[in-house]
Amino acid sequence: MKITVVGTGYVGLVTGTCLAETGNDVLCVDIDKHKVERMQNGEVPIYEPHLDILFERNINAGRLKFTTSLEEGLNHGQIIFLALPTPEDEDGSADLSYVLGVAENIGKLITDYKVIVDKSTVPVGTAEKVTAVVAKYAKVDFDVVSNPEFLREGFAVDDFMKPERIVIGSSSERATKLMQRLYNPFVRSGNPILIMDEKSAELTKYASNSFLAAKITFMNEIANFCEKVGADVDKVRIGMGTDSRIGKRFLFPGIGYGGSCFPKDVKALHKSGKDNNYNFQILDAVINVNDKQKTALIPKVLNHLGDDLTGKTISIWGLAFKPETDDIREAPSLYIIDELLAKGAKLKAFDPEAMDNVKAKLGDKIEYAQSMYEAIENTDALIICTEWSIFRTPNFQKLREHLKQPIIFDGRNLYDVAEMEKEGFTYFSIGRKEVL
Repeated sequence: MKITVVGTGYVGLVTGTCLAETGNDVLCVDIDKHKVERMQNGEVPIYEPHLDILFERNINAGRLKFTTSLEEGLNHGQIIFLALPTPEDEDGSADLSYVLGVAENIGKLITDYKVIVDKSTVPVGTAEKVTAVVAKYAKVDFDVVSNPEFLREGFAVDDFMKPERIVIGSSSERATKLMQRLYNPFVRSGNPILIMDEKSAELTKYASNSFLAAKITFMNEIANFCEKVGADVDKVRIGMGTDSRIGKRFLFPGIGYGGSCFPKDVKALHKSGKDNNYNFQILDAVINVNDKQKTALIPKVLNHLGDDLTGKTISIWGLAFKPETDDIREAPSLYIIDELLAKGAKLKAFDPEAMDNVKAKLGDKIEYAQSMYEAIENTDALIICTEWSIFRTPNFQKLREHLKQPIIFDGRNLYDVAEMEKEGFTYFSIGRKEVL
């Protein structure tokens, strides 16, 4: 099938590449000329595990191509995916200006039947808006489909190639059949393609992300309470997770969620509720608790090192909002950095993938190390913000030798408390006993 993907961010590039991998002829459109040139030269502009292999293979096979011309893209594909940014607006709503702007151009340019697919995360009612905008200009038939993505950064390729479910929101039998044909190769193991109305499909995405955000936030609240009463959150988590009604996933406490999806989607659903005279009280709590949780380590740092950190140098391991990505959007590390800089600290940071993105945002406000051990050289303490696998089993002797004092503030509970006590570290984590 001939497919066009408009937008080459995380969702668009993964979508285009994975659809090409199953034999489709895919043309990706982006307005960023430099980015398109890089991709045409075989350079993947984002870090996502395994994407580079599929990207190179499909470019070499001629199934994956790139252009800056929307008109060329519309002439190419019968199915047009819109994988455009929907950034958070000032009031918390999703900004649809990119989506509706492209929809207008599509209406003006299409000359034959197209299926226009909302792949971006969009509020309930967006398919109707896109339909109205395209219909204002189009002189040919078209259908608009809601097809939300459920891709986890760091696992996006696997999630696309082996989805747990595919959601298609459409009231058109013609469009639905085309979408089923496109996706059948991805569900050969029997996972479902769920057909529903457009509004239900749009809400499914927001409801899923908001529920997972609530689950994470609830566990963080339990962890904070554990610290008050002397309980161990690891034991509580295991006790909860063995209940099949609850499950083990998304029960790991830490310094809050970040990234491009959960923060934006929770706020957008919350705002959508207000717009429809409904107050999501649970989402009120989720947003407020997560905002505070991002800096939950700061009081521990100040209580131990003093309120004035002038003259102190602190190491940070992990800058991305989660491992296996270079995405720093809403990353807790950035909030921690701001707080520490305000208290006068000097900072040395290391992240396997995200340092260039942080440097583009913060410049020389902090120092960037070339390795995890260089980052802790002659520093007063270590803060762990992201649970990259290379941080899970460090050389503790090296840690003691490099740090001025063996002090660790662990925002992801990477290490066993008893082991840290045995190794001679002063160790603070989330919802567990302090080792002093």
